[in-house]
Order: sequence, then structure tokens, then C-alpha cells
Amino acid sequence: MNRELEYMFVERARVWIPDAEEVWKSAELTKDYKNGDASLQLMLEDGTNIEHNLDPKTKNLPYLRNPDILVGENDLTALSYLHEPAVLHNLKVRFMDSKLIYTYCGIVLVAINPYEPLQIYGADIINAYSGQNMGDMDPHIFAVAEEAYKQMARDERNQSIIVSGESGAGKTVSAKYAMRYFATVSGSASEANVEEKVLASNPIMEAIGNAKTTRNDNSSRFGKYIEIGFDNRYRIIGANMRTYLLEKSRVVFQADEERNYHVFYQLCASSHLPEFKILRLSSANDFLYTRQGRSPVIDGVDDTKELCTTRNAFTLLGINESYQMGLFQVLAAILHLGNVEIKDRDSDSSIIAPNNSHLTAFCELVGVTYQDMSQWLCHRKLKTANETYIKTLPRLQATNNRDALSKHIYAKLFNWIVGHVNKALITNFKQHSFIGVLDIYGFETFETNSFEQFCINYANEKLQQQFNMHVFKLEQEEYMKEQIPWTLIDFYDNQPCINLIEAKMGILDLLDEECKMPRGSDDTWAQKLYNTHLKTCSLFEKPRMSNRAFIIQHFADKVEYQCDGFLEKNKDTVNEEQINVLKASKFDLLVELFQDEEKAISPTGQVAGTGGRTRLSIKPDKGRETSSKEHKKTVGCQFRNSLQMLMGTLNATTPHYVRCIKPNDFKLGFTFDPKRAVQQLRACGVLETIRISAAGFPSRWTYQEFFSRYRVLMKQKDVLQDKKLTCRNVLEKLVEDQDKYQFGKTKIFFRAGQVAYLEKLRADKLRVACIRIQKTIRCWLARKKYLRKRSAAITIQRFTRGYQARCLAKFMRRTQAATTIQKYQRMCMERKRYRQKQAAALAMQTILRGYIARLKYQALVREYKVVIIQKIVRGWLARCWYKRCLYSIVYLQCCFRRMKARRQLKKLKIEARSVEHFKKLNKGMENKIMQLQRKIDAQSKDNLLVIEKLNSQEAVSSAEKEKMRTELNRLRGVDEEAKTKTKQVSSLQEELERLRKELSTTQQEKKTIEDWAQTYRSEMEKMVSELKDQNGLLKKEKDDLNRSIQEQSQQMTEKMVRVIAEQTQQLETDLNEERSRYQNLLTEHRRIEEKYDDLKERTLASNASKPGHRRTDSTHSSNESEYTYNSEYAELEEGSRAAEDVTRGIDTSLTLKLQKRLTELEQEKQSLRNELENKEDQFQRARARDDVEFKKARGAELEYESLKRQELESENKKLKHNLSEMRQSLLGNASTNSGAPGSPAYKVLLDQLNSSCEELDVRKEEVLILRSQLVSQKEAMHHKETMTEPSVYVEDVSKLKDADEIKQAYVGLKDTNRLLEHQLQTQRRGHDNEVEVLRGELQNVKEENNRQQQLLAQNLQLPPEARIEASLQHEITRLTNENLELMADDPTASREARVIILRRMVDLMEQLEKQDRTIRKLKKQLKVYSKRIGEMGAGQTEGQTSPGQMVDEPIHPVNIPRREKDFQGMLEYKKEDELKLVKNLILELKPRGVAVNLIPGLPAYVLFMCLRHADYVNDDQKVRTLLTSTINSIKKILKKRGDDFETVSFWLSNTCRFLHCLKQYSGDEAFMKHNTSRQNEHTLSNFDLAEYRQVISDLAIQIYQQLIKCMENILQPMIVSAMLEHETIQGVSGVKPTGLRKRTSSIADEGTYTLDSILRQLSAFHSTMCQHGTDPELIKQVVKQQFYIIGAVTLNNLLLRKDMCSWSKGMQIRYNVSQLEEWLRDKGLMTCGAKETLEPLIQAAQLLQVKKKTDEDAEAITSMCLALTTAQIVKVLNLYTPVNEFEERVSVSFIRTIQTRLRDRCESPQLLMDTKMIYPVTFPFNPSSLALETIQIPGSLNLGFLTRV
Repeated sequence: MNRELEYMFVERARVWIPDAEEVWKSAELTKDYKNGDASLQLMLEDGTNIEHNLDPKTKNLPYLRNPDILVGENDLTALSYLHEPAVLHNLKVRFMDSKLIYTYCGIVLVAINPYEPLQIYGADIINAYSGQNMGDMDPHIFAVAEEAYKQMARDERNQSIIVSGESGAGKTVSAKYAMRYFATVSGSASEANVEEKVLASNPIMEAIGNAKTTRNDNSSRFGKYIEIGFDNRYRIIGANMRTYLLEKSRVVFQADEERNYHVFYQLCASSHLPEFKILRLSSANDFLYTRQGRSPVIDGVDDTKELCTTRNAFTLLGINESYQMGLFQVLAAILHLGNVEIKDRDSDSSIIAPNNSHLTAFCELVGVTYQDMSQWLCHRKLKTANETYIKTLPRLQATNNRDALSKHIYAKLFNWIVGHVNKALITNFKQHSFIGVLDIYGFETFETNSFEQFCINYANEKLQQQFNMHVFKLEQEEYMKEQIPWTLIDFYDNQPCINLIEAKMGILDLLDEECKMPRGSDDTWAQKLYNTHLKTCSLFEKPRMSNRAFIIQHFADKVEYQCDGFLEKNKDTVNEEQINVLKASKFDLLVELFQDEEKAISPTGQVAGTGGRTRLSIKPDKGRETSSKEHKKTVGCQFRNSLQMLMGTLNATTPHYVRCIKPNDFKLGFTFDPKRAVQQLRACGVLETIRISAAGFPSRWTYQEFFSRYRVLMKQKDVLQDKKLTCRNVLEKLVEDQDKYQFGKTKIFFRAGQVAYLEKLRADKLRVACIRIQKTIRCWLARKKYLRKRSAAITIQRFTRGYQARCLAKFMRRTQAATTIQKYQRMCMERKRYRQKQAAALAMQTILRGYIARLKYQALVREYKVVIIQKIVRGWLARCWYKRCLYSIVYLQCCFRRMKARRQLKKLKIEARSVEHFKKLNKGMENKIMQLQRKIDAQSKDNLLVIEKLNSQEAVSSAEKEKMRTELNRLRGVDEEAKTKTKQVSSLQEELERLRKELSTTQQEKKTIEDWAQTYRSEMEKMVSELKDQNGLLKKEKDDLNRSIQEQSQQMTEKMVRVIAEQTQQLETDLNEERSRYQNLLTEHRRIEEKYDDLKERTLASNASKPGHRRTDSTHSSNESEYTYNSEYAELEEGSRAAEDVTRGIDTSLTLKLQKRLTELEQEKQSLRNELENKEDQFQRARARDDVEFKKARGAELEYESLKRQELESENKKLKHNLSEMRQSLLGNASTNSGAPGSPAYKVLLDQLNSSCEELDVRKEEVLILRSQLVSQKEAMHHKETMTEPSVYVEDVSKLKDADEIKQAYVGLKDTNRLLEHQLQTQRRGHDNEVEVLRGELQNVKEENNRQQQLLAQNLQLPPEARIEASLQHEITRLTNENLELMADDPTASREARVIILRRMVDLMEQLEKQDRTIRKLKKQLKVYSKRIGEMGAGQTEGQTSPGQMVDEPIHPVNIPRREKDFQGMLEYKKEDELKLVKNLILELKPRGVAVNLIPGLPAYVLFMCLRHADYVNDDQKVRTLLTSTINSIKKILKKRGDDFETVSFWLSNTCRFLHCLKQYSGDEAFMKHNTSRQNEHTLSNFDLAEYRQVISDLAIQIYQQLIKCMENILQPMIVSAMLEHETIQGVSGVKPTGLRKRTSSIADEGTYTLDSILRQLSAFHSTMCQHGTDPELIKQVVKQQFYIIGAVTLNNLLLRKDMCSWSKGMQIRYNVSQLEEWLRDKGLMTCGAKETLEPLIQAAQLLQVKKKTDEDAEAITSMCLALTTAQIVKVLNLYTPVNEFEERVSVSFIRTIQTRLRDRCESPQLLMDTKMIYPVTFPFNPSSLALETIQIPGSLNLGFLTRV
């Protein structure tokens, strides 16, 4: 123990400490506790640090808190620490956070009043809890009711549900819902609607027994015990109610903010109604008894509507209107009596003023005299031994007498109503068992407690004692079952308190004794109590400051009772003379109120106590006293006796406990006051239950659960094959103290706190493992994150560098481009500038050059002249100089040459003189000569070049001279021109001056114009810019408008598409709803049929002994009566007689309602008859004008028709006569015509003639048939236009027995009146046309006859093979002529005739081919025969013919062939074989053999082929009886074997096939599109079976619904186990500690189902339907319905099971759904819509797994969960429960956020999905390609009596 303490009370451990405001407050240890510490260091939830001192004497440590995963558990016994703060906290968390008002506490259901309406009591919730084990679903009042119902059926033991609690805690509502559950799940054993009556008793009892108090707006002021009786099939057959301690004082007094009983205010609120005028009532504020509480109105309650509900309940229970008005008279009289004012006459007497209006009203209402009542209200008769005298009463006593009389009358009225309610709930069936519902007051303690509180607390003491004994009994049974040593547990025994109250000389005995004393008073009684019990009983105390009160220590608390009024209330005395006055009343009901109970008369005419009702055998007191003596019994004595009877009843039953808790005193919704709650928990015994449970072994685990949960605490070596031994070994290691646990046979029992200790060990182990896993995973995640970051950094760097390089390259490209642009720009600018300069320079050069040229010219002229002068002068000077120079040069040359020659001569002379010298000179002379020679050659070349240059220079100079000469001539011309121009210069200068002036003027004007132009340009540019801006704005606006128009058009388009889609969806929804509504009506119709059949069988069984009583099968089906004809009226009458026999057994209340309804219908029928007679008179007057003309026209037409018929008959006789004469002549001439081929030729001719006659008859029959069809079609068209013929109306009006039929007949007569004239005219024209047609046909027949005779004569001359071709050619020619005639007459008719002709030609061609094949076959056979005959020639007689004749002989008898009658796909049967057909084909047919061995739908084909033959022979009776028998037989076999899926599937397939055949061969073009030509020939020709198609379609719908129900019954037990409970993925889900309810299931475990079980079952369904040939579309609808059932049941259980709402369970569900989808994929059914039906379940599973913390999570949830309703989403979030401590709960704020986001959703507030919903089924037309003529009927069907036609 010390080890556990040291281990549990450590730092961060959480504990509970007492608190004055919150009762218990949570805190956390900040320091480990060590043994011997005097205090604990704690930190509160708000962060405050405190020191909690321990009790120095006991050293008791504070209570430990349970682990978070155990908080909010469904069962308080699942908590590891069982103590008051844990219970209170668990209830608060469930109530405030999860909005759950129900919680189990062992065998007790704790119900907290939410003070808000909750959607958890609908039929869907009832269906969800029906059949479930109590621990499998979340706590609910329905679970307790189901447990009681189930134990009653299983254990054959009566049950009781004990509902207790304070006023306002919700006891009445809980009891009401329990009864509603029984009424819903059990149904009724008769047609008297007993379950409705049981529920109808609630508004009656609430009206007369409930009132508004300060604590509750609808508080029950009496206790009641309702026994609901059941038969041996556990269906409700009746009920009985007992009441206890009605609070009569409320009739005359109400405290502030309280009201009297509801019925008084309902009457006052309805006083304006005409039937209540006689009551003389007004507002509730006008009456003393209803205005004392000053709160006459309850918010949200309409008293007028409540009275209507009460009156309807009275009517349903058989209390008729007269008795109801009598009750209301008595109630109104009580109100008037309370307003009677009694005045003082003197101090000892009082008086009532004469003619008091209220007393007068009271006397008139109750039928007594004013004088008697006014006298005995103020007087009293006293009797002594010798005399009697009358004593006056003072005003106070008279007022008390008046109030006592009011209370007494109301109490009598209350008991009378209860008695008659009980009589109405009694039925004639024998009661097998019952369930009692006890709605009784809880423990009460107020500031002032009186006699009522004393009785209430006395009753609660008895109930608490019974509860304690039952708890111990269950505990002892559990311990003994598990073979655990049973040790007595110390508990609070309240037997001493009960003895104090009821034992001899107890409080009640002393009270009764004091009441018998003549002068007994409350004071003397109090003194007796003090003297008797004050010293002897520790539970009895006396208050310190009072001598008129006493204190009793009850099991819940001490209560101080005030003695004032105890004696008066216990006596409950009423003035006997007042009672006698009332008994003498003329008002029968009032007299009946005061009669003995045995003599009371039932308002329904029944005698009380009839029927076979069996009560619980409780022995009453011997010698039952009379009513007078009973009246003298005290209230305490009566209450003690009734309480003893109640306890005896409860002890003889199995009790179930419901404790209702009031969470606050202010009626605030979902507001929890811990103080008030803990007071009630202590008072109702819940905490005592917890204490008893905690004293033993409250925590109990199976060995498998323990192993699964705490497997983590075991080592591998500890795990053995025997799990029980494994658990034992592990526990011995984990828990040292063996007293902390015990090992049972199947479970391990733990002391309180041990589970928490094990959970802490498990959590620590998991935490260590989680830390290790987290460490490893975080390392891996960190490394992975680092590598990812490194890779990301490298990638970022690479991309960044690339980006930078690209930016650099881009910059360089831009720079280069900019440079290039600048270069070219600058070049352009420079070129432009250069060109400008060049132009300017050129202009300047031009001017300058012109000026220079002129100057140069002038200089040239002068120079020229000077040159001429110079030339002449220089020429003369040059010549002179030349001459002088030439003379001087010559002279010098001469002188020089002379000198040189003298010198040379001198040298030569010297050389000549010297030879040496001569040799020197000659030395090298040759070389020099050669050199000189080369020089000479070079010089010569140079000379030649110079000469050439000179020549070229001469040429150039000559050309230049020529050019100069030409220029000179030109200049001379120019000079001459200049001279002439000089003359013009002056004129030009003048002109130039004038032009300059004009130029200056023009320039000024130009400047002005340029300025104006510049201004204008600037203005224009400005205007253009503005216009451009405006244009831009306009363009922008235009673009915006275009864009907006486009957006609007797109939006409009989308909106239209959306609207169209919504409308389409709405239409589809409406269509589906209409289909669903219609199919639900069919279901209800089928249910009523079954109920009617059961009732009929029961009636037959009860009347089996009566001679001559017999019931036919004609009444087995109501559909048959709807679709039968007049021939079955006898059967219907017999059925109605049987129904009357059954009706005699129905409850009288139902008879009264039916009589009332019949009276209303008769009145309505009479009014409609009167109206019909008036309309008929008007119609007859309107028709009178046309009768004469109609009769005349009709007579003429009849005469004409008779003449025409006579002509046809005579003509026919003539033709027959001619034919007979021809036949006789041919036979007579047979012997005379010797040249003929012989007698065989005559026979051939005769056969051909006979065949032609037969063909003619056939043609006539065809003409007649066609005419009859035309006439029938025409009549049908007239029938559709006029709805019906007048004759039909005349016949049917006499048979109409219902107002609706009369109304329809009247409408038909009006239609006939309007269309009569048109019909007569149409008939007249039709008759004329028919006469003309018949004449033409007669002429055609004559001509046809002549042609046939000619054809016969011609054919006789032809060989046999040519005869056939000639006949065919003639037939084709005839048809062509007919075609041409029809085309000429009527194009439309010609088209139809062409179709007919083509068909006939096809038939003729087919016939020709057949005949050719026949001929070839006969020829082969003939050759064979001829060979045989040749071989047998010796045996031939003399008269035989030759082989050649034998060959030709078979050809001779060939006649004109008729069309072969092949098998037409019909089956013929005799009428007497119809029962045999139905028996062999439907009733005794085994689907398995047919499905395996024969074609699918064979019975449907056989039935249709039989129907075709009946249609072919035009036998309407046969058609009708066959269809009726078929429908009834299918219904019969389905009723007999409706639970067999194979049978239902087989007949669904065959019914659909039969329906398709009726459509395919109906002749309707819409159904004949896919038919072959041969199938089109097999269409029905005489009857339109559209109505029967509807009947068969309805039958198919019923079979489909039965198939769905059959599948649902098979799948229902599998779904929850397979989809939720079974762990498909092993090891994911964890097992949490379970409570008592989960451990003690009311039904033994029937075996678990897995998901494979569902998949196998689905596959079996699918394969069976495929074998039976069910339509693929129908299979898809069936699969869709199957998946809807699976999804709905799974989701509903998920929403009602807190233990299933976890993350791991969401994973399991999603895996299971994926397996279902895989099955759909394998079967090719993904498009059938089945997957969509699982969408709510998928989203719920996703909701369990998604994060549920932030606003982003809330947004994700709202966008994800579109298939779930808001209630479902919030419910899943509220139920979400962590399996381990590592999971987090959903916070309340997050749930509020979800609710806020989903507030705008428009959806149903329904929580659960409707598992009974069936999608509307459709039967798409599926034609068969199977030819009817090819169907073979096997002999195994025993249908040999059918004949193929």
C-alpha cells in the first residue's frame, strides 16, 4: 500500500479537495508526498499555489482524480476511483461539454434535465435502440426500456422501471418516453390501438394531476404506477394505473409563481367556445382557486390547444362527449365554489349572501338546491348519544369546509377518471406478463415540510431499502457466478428509520391514534412523539427552538417537519351533510362519483373487470371493508397500505432504476449547479450505490480484455498460450497486495483505484516507449530535414547563381543594345545635323560660287582682253627678245665651239703624236661601246616614251584648245546675252523690289497664318488629346461594360444552368418523394392486408366450431377486390359479412369513432344525392329536346342496318347456292367427260374448289375481324373521349354506395351531357359511311367471286407446278390493284394498306419457300418410292399404273395451299385446370431447381403464353381469373415464405419479367421498338391490360420491399459487429475499461461477425439474383439499398456509442468501406450509386481522424462534412473519446466554432439516419429477345395439361 501511495501521490498527480462553492475542486501536487507529511503542496487549476493540511487524526489523503481517458465514461462504475467528486465531475463533463443527459451508474440510469428540447426521442432513435444490448449503446431511457422488455421476454418475469427524483427533474417525461418506447417496439395485439390509448392516458393525467411549481412547469403532483400488459407474443394488450397521494391542497391554495392543476386553466382559456358557455367561466384571474399563484400563464404553452389534446385523448379512451362535458361541469363547479364568499354574521356564525352568483352557478352545474348547499356550507350537524343538533360555523371554519369540499370533489373526480382510464385500457386478451413504470416523487426537503413531504420521504425510504437489497442481490449473484468469495459489506441500513415511521407505536400509529381522540391536536401529538421516540431512537430529534416540530434522520438528509396540519390532513374530513346533498344531486355523473367503485358505470358501456386480465398475485387484507369504512381510514393508513402493495409488486418483479437530477433551480438550459446536483445524488442513492460498489471489486475485466489492454506491460517470456495464466502471472508481479484483485472464472475483479494504478503503469511504459520512438523519429526527421534543407540550399544557390548569370547576361545584352541604339541614334542625329549643315553650306556655296563665278567671269573678261593685249605685246617683245637671244646664243655658241674646237684639236694633235696614249685609249673601248650602245637603246626608249607623252599632250592640248575655243564661243554668246540681260536688270530689279515687298507682306501674312495655325494646332492637339482621353475612357467603359455583360451573361448562364439543375434535381426529388410516398402507401396497404388476414385467421379459429361458417379465398387480398368485376359481388358480400363478424371483436371506442365517421359520410352522401338529383333533373330537361330526333334517327338507322343485313344474307345464300350447283355439276359431269384425265382430275378440281371456298371464308372472317377491330377501336376512342357510356352510368348509379362514387358518377353524367350530341352526330355519319363501305365490299365480293371462277377455269388448264405460280401471280395482281385503289382513295389508308400488303407478300413468299421445300422433299421421297415399286414390279396387280403415273400421282392432289399454322407462342388450358396451373407453377415450385436447370423467368413466360391464348380466343373471364389467381398466388407464396431471400428474389424476377412481357406484347409502339417482326405478330389483340400492368407493378414494388426487408433482417445482426466492433486491422484499436452495463449484457454473445461475413452475404445475394435473371438495373437498385442500410446502421450506432468514436475506429471504418468499394468494383457496380450512400459514414470516419484544434481545422471540417448534418457533426465531436492519454479531447470552444460555422445550413435537425427508408424503386422496360414459340416446357413442372397452339 505504501508503494502504491508513493507511486500515486507524486509530483503532478491530480487530486480533489473540498470547496465551499464548487463542492469539489481539482488541484495538482507540486511536491511528492512522503509518508508522515502533515500537508500537501498543491496548485489549483487557475495557477494558485496552496497548502492543504491533512486531518491530524485520520491522516486521510484527498481523493485522486481519474485519468483523462476515463473522464466522461458512459458508466460511472468504469471509473477507477469511485467517489463523490469523480461521479460529480464525470456527470458535469458529460452534461456540460458533451451535452449528454444520460449516464449509467451500475444498474441505475442517471438522467439530468437539460431544460431544452433534444432531438433524441424520435422513431429513428427508438429503432436504433430496439434489439440492442444495454451496454452496447450510449445511456438512454430507451436502453433501460429495451432491457426491461428483453428480460421480460427472455426470463418470463415481470419487470418494473422505477423513476424517481425531485420535482422538475424530469420524472414524468422519462416515464412517458419509456411508455412510448414500449408502444412503438411492441405494437398492439388487436385493432383497438391499445398502445395509442396507453400514450393517450398521459395528456389526461398531466391535465388533472400536473401543475406548475417554482421548480417545474409540469410537475406531477401525484405518484403513479402503470402496468403495461403484454400477451404471449409480447405485444401490448392493455394497461392499468395506480395513483398515490394526490396533492389535494393545491386545488384550494397555490404559492407564489405556482399554478393549480392544468385542467382549470385549460377550461378558462377555452371558455369562449360555444359548448362551454353553460359553464359560465371566464379568465383564470377571476377565480380564487386559479389566481393565488399570480402566474396563470406558462411561457410556450397554449392552454386552448392543450385542452383539445386532452379531449382527443378522452375520446380515444372511449369517454364520450356527454361524459366529457360532465367532467368539465364538475371542474367548473369547483372553480365557482371557490369564489363563494362567506361573510361573518357574528363571531360564531357565518352566512352566504342570498343569490350569490357563483353559488348559483355551482348548484346549477352539479344539480343541487341552493338552499341546502348554502345552509350546510355555514352549518354542521353534531350527533350525540340521544340527540342531533345543528351548529353554526364561524367564517374561517366555513371557508375551510368549503375548501375541504372542493378538495374532496376533485379527489373523487380524479379517482373516477383514473378508474375509467383503466377500464378503457383493459382488453379481452389474456395477459401473459407486464412491465410496470413507477413515476414517483423523490426525496423532498423544504423550508417548511408538512404531511405531504413526510409521506413522500417515507415512500423514498421504502424504495431506497428495496434498491439496496436489489443492488446487493445483483452483486452477490455476480460474485457467486464468478466464484469470488462473498464478504459482507457495511452499508447504511434504513430499516430503523422505516420502523420509526411505520412500526407499532411509530409516527403513523401515534398520528392515527391522535386522530381518533375527540380533542386531539397537533401539539398533543408532538408531545407524544417526544415522549415516545426522543430518548429511544437516535434517528428522531427535537428542534431546539420549537415544540411543534420534529426532525428525522433520513438516508439522504435530516428533515425538520412542522406538526401544524398533520392531523387535519391525515383525517381528510368532509362535512357529511354536504356529501349527502351532493349524492342527492340530479346530475348523474356527480352521483356516480360518490358511488362505490364496484357499482360505477363505464362511459363506454363496458363493465369493469371484464376480460382475461391476470394481475400479480398479491394477497389483499382479509375481510375487505365497505366503502363507508374505507372512507373513515386515515390518509396515512391508506398510503401505508398502498405503499406495501407497491413494494410487494416491485419485489415480485425485476426492477430497473432511473434517477432524475435537476441541474439548477432556475430552469436554465445545460447549466450545472454542483451543490444542487450533489444534494440530489446523495438523496436518490446514487452515491450510496457508488460507495457499495467501491467497497467491493467495482472494476471487472475479462481475461481477453485485460490481456489486450495491458499487453504492453508484459515481456515476451511472460506471454503463454493460456491467457488466464498469463494474466495471473503478470498481476502478481505488478500488484503485490493480492487483496487488491480476485480471479474469477471469466473475469478479473479489482478494488477501487487499481485500474488507475495499472493505467498509470501502462501510460508510463507507453510514455517511455513513445519517448524512445520520438527520439529516433525526431533524429530521423531532423536528419531528413537537414538533408532536405541542404539540398534545398544547393538548389537555391544553383538557381540563384543561374538567375544572377542570366541577369548579368541580360544587363550586358541591354548595355550592348543601348550602345548600338546610342550609336545609331547619334549617327542619325549627326547625319541629320551634317545634312542640315551640308544643305546650308551648299546654299551658301551656291550663292558664293555664283557671286565668285560672276566675279570670275568679269575678271576672265578683263583678263581675256588683257591677255589679248599682252599676247600681242608679249608676242612682239618675245619675238624681239628671241631675235636678240638667238643672235647672242649663236654668237656665244660660235665663240664657245671655236674655243672648244681649238682645245680639242690641240689634244688630238698631242695624242696623235703619242702611240702609248693611243693604246690606252683603245683599251676597254669595246666595253664602253657596249655600254654606250645600251645607253643609246635606253635613250631611244625614253625618247619614244617622251614622244608618246608629247603626242598625248598634244592631243590633250588640242582637245583643250578645242574646248577652250568652244568655251570661248559660249562665253562670247554669254557676253552677248549678258549685254542683253543687263538691259533687263533694271526691270528685273524693279520687279524684284516689288516682289520683295510682296514677299514681306506675304511673310507677315504667313507669320500671322502660322501663328493662327499654331494656335489652332495647339487647340486641335489639345482637343484631340481630350478626345483621345475621352475615347480611351469610352473604350475603357466599353470594355468594362462588355466585360460586365460577358460576366453577367456568364453568370446568367451559370445561374440558368444552376436553376435548371436545381429544378431538375427538385423535380427528381419530387418524383422520388412521390414514388416513395406511393410505395410507402403500398407497404402500409400490405401491412393492413396482413393484419386483416391475421385477424381473419383468428376469427376463423374462434368460430371454427360454428356449423356452416366458411370463408372463401376471395377475401385474402384487397387488390383483388379492386380489380374484379360484377361476377365476384357474392364473394365480396361474403367477405363483408366476415368483416362484420370481425368488427364485433373490436373495441367499443373504435366502434364509436366509426359510427361517428359513418354518420358524417351518410350526411355528406345525402347532400351529394340531393345535388345529383337536381343535376339529373336539369340533365333530363336538357335531353328532352333531343330525344324525339334521336329516336327517329336511331329508328331509321336500325331499319337501314336490318335491310343491309338482309341483303348481305341473301347475297351470301346466292353465292353458296351457286357454289353448291357448281360442285354438283362437276360431280355429275365426272362420268360423262371421257376426254378428261380421269376421276383424279375431278377430285383435284373439287379439292381446289373446296380450298377456294375455305380461302374465301377465311378472307371473309379476316374482313369481319378487321371490321370488329375498327369498330372496337372507334368505340374505345369514343370511350376515352366521353369517359363512359350513358347506359353504364345508369347501371352503376344504382350500385354506388359511397359519396365519392356518387360524385364521380355525377361528373360522368355532366361529361355525357356535353358530348351526347357530338356522339350522335358522329354515329350518324359513321352509319352512313358503313353502308357505303358495305355496298362497295359487296360489289367487290361479287367481282372477286367472278375472278375466282375464271381463275379456277384457267388453272385447270395449267400443269400442277404452274398452278401455284399462277395463283401467286394472281394474288399479287389483286393486292396491287387494291393498293392502287387505296392510294387513289386515301393516302393514309394506302400507307397502312401497303404495310399490310407487304406483310402479306412476305407471308406469301415464306409460304412459297416452304412449299418449294416441301415439293423437293416429296420428289425425293417419290423417287425412293418409285425405285421400291420398280423392284416390286412382279407383285403389282393389273389395275396399277406405270411408274411414271406413280411419279405424277402425288402431284395431282396438290390444291391451292393455305398458310401453315406454325406454333404461335401460346399455351391453351381448360378452365378447370387453372388451379392446377397456379399450384404447379407458383405455389409448389421450388426456385432453386428452376433457377439452376431452366431458363430465367420461365414461369413468367408460361403464364404470359397462357394469357395470350385467352386473349386470342377473346375470353375476358379467363383473362381476368388467370391474372387474379396469379397475383393472389404470388402474394400467398410470399406470405408463406417471405423470409426466404431466394423465394422472394425468384418471384421478384418473374413478376418483373411478366410485367415486361405485358408491355412488350401490348401493341404499344413505345414498347415494340426492339421487337422482331415475329414478336410483333404475338401482340395482344383483344384486351388492353394497362390497369393490370399497374396492379402487377404495385405487386412488384411490394415484392421489392419484402426483398429489402428480408435482406435487412439478414444483414442487420452483422453490420455493427463487422463494421464497428471487429478489428479488421489487428492491434489498432485499444480496449478501454468498461462499466457494469457492458459487462452484464442482457443477451449472451451470439458470435461475432466479420467484414468477410458481410461480403460473403452480399455476394450470395448478388449471385442469387443473377441466377434468377433479375434485371441489371434492378440489381443495382437492390445493391444501392443494401449499402444504404449498411452505412445508415453503422453511422447510427457510431452516433450512439461513445466507445466507438476514436481515431483508431475511424481508421477501421475507412478500411472496411474500402473493402466494400472493392467488392462493388469487382461486381461492376460502381455506377449504381451505392458508394454515394456510404458518403456520410466515410465523412464521419474522416471526422474522427482529422485535426480538431484550430480555426483552419474547423474550416476544413465544415467543407469536408457536407453529407453529415450539423447535429451529426456536433454529436461525433462531443462523443470523440481518446483511447490513450496521448490523444486529446475536442475542446468545447472548437465545437462552438463548428456550430457557428454551420449555423446557416438549412437541414433537418434529425440526428440519426432513417434505416427504414427505402429508395423508390423503378422498373425500366427490359424487352426479351427470346421468341415465345421456341420455349419448351420441361416435364418436371407437371404442366402436361397445357397444349401448344
